[in-house]
Amino acid sequence: MSGNVTGGVLVVGVVGDREQVVAPLAHGEHPEAVLARHGLRALRARSARLAEGGALELTYEATPLTGIPPEAPSTRRDPDVGDDEVGEPFQRVAAYALVTTGRHVLLTQFNSRTDVPGDWGLPGGGLDPGESPDEGLHREVWEETGQRIELGPLLTVQSQHWVGRAPDGRLEDFHAVRIVHRATCPSPAPVVVHDVGGTTADARWVAFDELDGYPLSASWRELTELTALADTANGAAAVDLPSDERAGE
Repeated sequence: MSGNVTGGVLVVGVVGDREQVVAPLAHGEHPEAVLARHGLRALRARSARLAEGGALELTYEATPLTGIPPEAPSTRRDPDVGDDEVGEPFQRVAAYALVTTGRHVLLTQFNSRTDVPGDWGLPGGGLDPGESPDEGLHREVWEETGQRIELGPLLTVQSQHWVGRAPDGRLEDFHAVRIVHRATCPSPAPVVVHDVGGTTADARWVAFDELDGYPLSASWRELTELTALADTANGAAAVDLPSDERAGE
């Protein structure tokens, strides 16, 4: 299996103040499934950091598992991929941020180089070799939106596994691991997509009460902390945005 984290991904389960599990993340596996195999139930994702030797450690607060572990979901295959076709395994670790300022959230739009052109999601992207999640996230947010952010706590870790074709036509057995942080932007700037030639078509500060007008990709529709922002529009303090960045107002 190839991937963008040379040392692989380790899942760490902490019960109380003790590390109970340190195990590698297998291709296609959800980190919470790793803990379940070792008799633990994940309570929350605590941290994601680059350890010595280049491995990425995903640490969870956990508790002993009771009952039957959940079954692993079946691997999705794109419609044009036959059941007998075998893709090249690739694991991609990426970092994203739910960036808010006042009553606005920062969104990016996918372009035609992706499978979901026109849809919207959170800023972020794949880690460069040897790059920590925090470093990669600051870089990606700047490249895609021109904003400087302050990272908050780790929000969640998403894992998706499917077989499909890469933009260059190669058949891949693809495992996406998405590290999602909360973040704030104390000094919003005019939005600029610096990453010309990447996968970002547009980026905007979107008012919470206008979120329903922005179609989110399936991965981000599952993030309740994002979709719930529309319900909190009246409870957040107003923040002045640059005059050309008042999307949704």
